[in-house]
Amino acid sequence: MAERTYGWNRRRFLRRSLAASVVLGVGPGLWGCSQSGSPRAAPPADLRRLKSNIPNLSGRLQRTRVTNDPSTEVWLPEGFTLREVARTGHAPAPGSAYKWHPQPDGGAVFAMPDGGWAYLSNSEVDIFRHGGVGALRFSPAGELVAAYSVCSGTTNNCAGGPTPWGTWLSCEEIDAGLVYECDPAGQRLAVPLPALGSFEHEAAAVDPRDGFIYMTEDKPDGLFYRFLPAEFVRGRRPDLRSGRLQALVVEGGDVLSTRRVEWVDVPLPNPVLAAEDPARIQPATRLQLPEAQRFNGGEGCWYHAGMVYFTTKGDNRVWGLDIDGARIDLVYDKASEAAFNPGIDDVDNLTVSPGGDILVAEDGAQMRLVVVGPDVKPFELVNIVGHRASEITGPAFSPDGSRLYFSSQQGPAPDDAPSDGRTYELRGPFFVPA
Repeated sequence: MAERTYGWNRRRFLRRSLAASVVLGVGPGLWGCSQSGSPRAAPPADLRRLKSNIPNLSGRLQRTRVTNDPSTEVWLPEGFTLREVARTGHAPAPGSAYKWHPQPDGGAVFAMPDGGWAYLSNSEVDIFRHGGVGALRFSPAGELVAAYSVCSGTTNNCAGGPTPWGTWLSCEEIDAGLVYECDPAGQRLAVPLPALGSFEHEAAAVDPRDGFIYMTEDKPDGLFYRFLPAEFVRGRRPDLRSGRLQALVVEGGDVLSTRRVEWVDVPLPNPVLAAEDPARIQPATRLQLPEAQRFNGGEGCWYHAGMVYFTTKGDNRVWGLDIDGARIDLVYDKASEAAFNPGIDDVDNLTVSPGGDILVAEDGAQMRLVVVGPDVKPFELVNIVGHRASEITGPAFSPDGSRLYFSSQQGPAPDDAPSDGRTYELRGPFFVPA
């Protein structure tokens, strides 16, 4: 297949990226009105003074060892360092009673009132009610000062997404999975959100302009969903107890071309999937709408500047949904990207930098973070050596754009061994003066 030419205009894409600095620069407060004492989703670096240096990092990797984890080697761009900040079964911070969880997965960073930040990480443990979410608390100087749980008693917490009002949506990847809303400060109990549907949730992304929540489903015939809160007032947390769950419908045509989309309501967002009386069993959400578009293993999902980006692992694709334009297009397709070899295998979590750079984590033979984009030839940003039974998870930038957090879910442990997960902080010149 010929290498494809992506349909998005670079100038248009950059306009969207710049607009995001206005949209996301001030995050509404946790659980209600904006307050100076509340966490908020990490805002982008000030694009009036900085520009992304990430496109210039292509082909500039060097092999080095990880600080605090000298047995692990990694390929990084010149001028970057990687340090371990947490390890499964160990207390990350001095005096902390909380031991870092096994199977660290999806994550996000939240700015805290004192100028520091918290990195939240899911625990993808599939034993019933043994999952959850942990937090690493950093000072304004970037020192790790505390670690604690923000959610427990859940199952197989895979990915999720930050909200513009400063909470973390943690997704259960089980047949009747729910989304849980978590307080990054750990001061409030996590809240289940059944109105967002009962299905095999993977990740979520929130449009800060209207509070719509976009969600992936990790099934070979999964759907792409959105939740519309019954009421939304900008600057306030919406009431997520009621609203409409919808699924994406895509017009026919070449999958490599831009296509129009529309949405249809899901009749039964919380179907009964198991019962002693078979007559009570209802079809799963994805089976209720034959006209909805099927996506082969929905994974990561992230909002940026009027776009929602998400991945599908079954066909190794990265998608871009233009919300206002009601269009969908491919950002990356392994089958048609002959220039990047080896291609991304089992695309998984993703994040978008404050400058609009799309970073995709890999759950396959390689242990890489790869940069992709509408007008970017894919290139490796990180390649961990030796963790071959693992996967990179939870990439997320710090509020000032100087650090990128992510995990090696299994660490160096072999496939049949207990999790030896490691969580890392990558530091370097992601952004430079404009």
